[in-house]
Amino acid sequence: MQLIDGKATATAIKAEIAEEVKEIVARGGKQPHLAAVLVGHDGGSETYVKNKVLACEACGFKSTLIRYEDDITEEELLQCVDRLNKNGDIDGFIVQLPLPKHIDEQKIIEAIDYRKDVDGFHPINVGRMAIGLPCFISATPLGIITLLKRYNIETSGKKCVILGRSNIVGKPMAQLMMQKQYGDATVTVCHSRSKTLKEECREADIIIAAIGQPDFVTADMVKEGAVIVDVGTTRVPDATRKSGFRLNGDVKFDEVAPKCSYITPVPGGVGPMTICSLMKNTLAAGKKEYYK
Repeated sequence: MQLIDGKATATAIKAEIAEEVKEIVARGGKQPHLAAVLVGHDGGSETYVKNKVLACEACGFKSTLIRYEDDITEEELLQCVDRLNKNGDIDGFIVQLPLPKHIDEQKIIEAIDYRKDVDGFHPINVGRMAIGLPCFISATPLGIITLLKRYNIETSGKKCVILGRSNIVGKPMAQLMMQKQYGDATVTVCHSRSKTLKEECREADIIIAAIGQPDFVTADMVKEGAVIVDVGTTRVPDATRKSGFRLNGDVKFDEVAPKCSYITPVPGGVGPMTICSLMKNTLAAGKKEYYK
């Protein structure tokens, strides 16, 4: 069993990005600029955004953090998005999800200029990804694909089961694993209503678990030699930790790991790659790689 080290891989990629940014600036080019909008004080979002700012520093990007209290109106947030769309210095920006209940998330996503949508959530980027055109790919699926490539994990012709059908992970992951260029797998998407979920998993060469239920994938669901990618990050109480909780994956790691050829840990697997993918998208935005 080999551990897929997302932390080390992300560190290496950020160093590569920093090197490229140095060259761009040395040639008189513009330093890439990422902005993040944070509404309210959700613990998970606070941590994510803090890590994004640190990643920008590591990559040599300029970063701007815009904060609002959770009583901001939808109209005010739309005005903020409009300002960021029009700001020529900002190459890409994200509005950190989830948003407060009174704000329509989809409305906000669609208001973002797709050429600056480094989260890859805008319908134009989602549609382009589905048909294999160059675009911003949402960060978690892009991070997973990057990990599989970096570890030279064979995906062509393999049976891949994706647990979860969210717009952020499950659906885009299925699209990517089906693409001809890299992926090329036979893909099955399972979710809470799937009747044959365990049977599907037992036949899978690759399982990507993004179902949001701690320890959901157990040893009896995994065949010998499978590749397991665990996207789950649920906070569970843990009295031995200073914070009082720990992050738990969707896979029961201790019992599943011995059966695998490769597995991602939680934390330190997919998480660091998500932020690193956002940096890759920001660099692409700064270079006008996909859209002029």
